[in-house]
Amino acid sequence: MLFFSFFKTLVEHEITVELKNEVCIRGTLKSVDQYLNIKLDNASATDELRWPHLSSTRDMFIRGSVVRYVHLPQSAVDTSLLEDATRREAEAAKNKAK
Repeated sequence: MLFFSFFKTLVEHEITVELKNEVCIRGTLKSVDQYLNIKLDNASATDELRWPHLSSTRDMFIRGSVVRYVHLPQSAVDTSLLEDATRREAEAAKNKAK
């Protein structure tokens, strides 16, 4: 659940989604759900010469099961907040195991 919450903080940031079929799509994150289904606005393929059929689509819904990686802008990631949340989640899991 930690990563779902983390991705929710990136709404309205530009991200690049790399799909399992090697297509990379860049756009503005509009929404994400617990299955990593992603909605992008102003989306475009990073290599439009290789994927010209994607140039006509600007709003995209990407099913989470086809996502390989999500590339994030470094400025959008609050590493201290993420580290703290990870520590809390690990502590909660440790306490639950007792």
